[in-house]
Amino acid sequence: MKNEILYGTGINKIFKKSNKQSLHVLKNVDIDVKERKINVIIGASGAGKSTLLHILSGLDLPDSGEVYTLGSKLTELKDKKLAAFRNKNIGFVFQFHHLLPEFTALENTAIPVIISGLGKDEAFKKAKKWLDIVGLTERIQHKPSELSGGEQQRVAIARALVNDPEIIFADEPTGNLDSKTSESIHEMFLKLRDEFGKTLLLVTHNPELMKIADRVIEMKDGKVFTVRDNL
Repeated sequence: MKNEILYGTGINKIFKKSNKQSLHVLKNVDIDVKERKINVIIGASGAGKSTLLHILSGLDLPDSGEVYTLGSKLTELKDKKLAAFRNKNIGFVFQFHHLLPEFTALENTAIPVIISGLGKDEAFKKAKKWLDIVGLTERIQHKPSELSGGEQQRVAIARALVNDPEIIFADEPTGNLDSKTSESIHEMFLKLRDEFGKTLLLVTHNPELMKIADRVIEMKDGKVFTVRDNL
């Protein structure tokens, strides 16, 4: 086994279509991720970017191939152990925030800590810490409907960070934001890398996000086409 924080070998994923045909989305993909760096996956729609991200993060399983994260073979973990591993070691930020509308920013952020078994007071303490870090100190009691799109995404980032995971995954994290708000999120990713030593793996079409990447992985037709390290 290699020593990389995250890598996958021979990953295949096939989706069955309603007309009994199949769609081979990922084709024998090998990929490794640079530790404590911003890694970005790019490619045309349908290239397999999001599917690969979901498999590498343990949200989905490949039909064949292996995924290793932090020394654990993700593809061998059973449902409960996999869910516990994800909650402790992995943070995920989606394009759509998936915040619970009836909960405040503080409550939404605290959910992963509560799931991990800590009491509400400790969960809220951790949630407030990360909401402070992402610049939402004054907004912690606001519900999603009272927050801007950028503020909602910051809540989603705080929620992804609340258990202090090693790796942050993000699928088109600035896809629904204007350029100024996107820039503030990019600055947040740089802060997570530089100040907190986080490893980030992001799927994006945003050329500005590619500029801050340490590694750019281009996918084409379900395969890794090129890998470029920005030194």
